[in-house]
Amino acid sequence: MKVLAINSSPHKDKSTTSLILDPFLEGLKDEGAEIELHYASDLKVNPCLGDFGCWIKTPGKCIQNDDMNWIDQKIEQTDILVLASPVYCDGVNGPMKTILDRTITLTLPFFEIVDDHLRHPPRNGGKQSKIALVSNCGFWEMDNFNPMITHIKAFCKNSHSEFAGALLRPHGPAFQNMMEMGVPVKDVQDAAMEAGRQLAKDGEMSEETLSTVSRELLPREMYMQIVNQHFQEELNKLEKG
Repeated sequence: MKVLAINSSPHKDKSTTSLILDPFLEGLKDEGAEIELHYASDLKVNPCLGDFGCWIKTPGKCIQNDDMNWIDQKIEQTDILVLASPVYCDGVNGPMKTILDRTITLTLPFFEIVDDHLRHPPRNGGKQSKIALVSNCGFWEMDNFNPMITHIKAFCKNSHSEFAGALLRPHGPAFQNMMEMGVPVKDVQDAAMEAGRQLAKDGEMSEETLSTVSRELLPREMYMQIVNQHFQEELNKLEKG
């Protein structure tokens, strides 16, 4: 089983997103999956030009010579694609959206009806893969992930892939700080690892496991006070500067 993971957090392996992604990938690896991880900030991926050249002029290949040339090939070959992005303005961040836009090369320009909906057929027949989402958010409430989940589910339909589920970490900054302080939150990462094992072994992740990944870490009012105090202290330092 081949797993391709893309982490679009600018903080890469130091990000809160990685605190969930890394044990998830480790769980997949424990069940024999081959893992390939790339950070979007290390990649050269230009925005889509919207000229449909990859459909008409150079079928299956963008005229832009950047890293999407080989990323597209790996996406075609992968069994599980893991998209890891923090929530930015209610969705995936810019680098991840750019990568998703550029996967248009993997489809044909024609329409076909699938589940009573017009879709573009996959190029080269397409490989039925699964897509898993990993995300963290600075807000406290779980519904802040809803727009991103809706987007990725739609992307799955249009790319003829199966949405495998989402590992979501609300009030992510608190999670990172609590880990550094030695607060007992290891069960969250253990659940992320177990989710990886389940996906590789059973083809799905249990709701109980995903709920543990997302579990409440501290009351909303307390979290709000801590965050507000932190930023006020930083602003005070700037004024004293």
